[in-house]
Amino acid sequence: MAARSSGATKNNQRFWKRHSLSLTASGILGLWLVLYLDCDPKSRAGSFFGNAIADWTGVVITILATKYFFERGSRESREPKITHGNRFLELLHEHSLTIFLVITGLGWLAIFLKADPDSKWGTVVSNLVSEWSQQIGLVLLTKKLIESGSKESSDTAESDDNH
Repeated sequence: MAARSSGATKNNQRFWKRHSLSLTASGILGLWLVLYLDCDPKSRAGSFFGNAIADWTGVVITILATKYFFERGSRESREPKITHGNRFLELLHEHSLTIFLVITGLGWLAIFLKADPDSKWGTVVSNLVSEWSQQIGLVLLTKKLIESGSKESSDTAESDDNH
């Protein structure tokens, strides 16, 4: 019996170690959501919590989306390995991060267009639309542009210096 509970504990520790970033960021997002529920959105705290919801949703999406999706050539994404013999399916695979962000961004935009922008949740959705446009922009801009001294650009700058 002791060996079984010891194995379960080890599996839980491994799970936490492998997913601690996404779990912690999701917990922080959950905290902002709970704190925002009873706040007046026109108060300083309400304004902060509403904006923090959008920002931390972007953080969680960045962590999880870049784990499962790709954008060929973007420094914000891992390079995809060829997994499909079909060119169209491979194109979808190689650009799955942008496709995911565009589709979900259109979803947020549709909600925003229906919501009252001055309502409590309308302001949050407005910030989510802005966050999504930033995410899409960052993925696409980092395909061709670099910033000297940044971690994401360091490999590109070094290879440019060697040529």
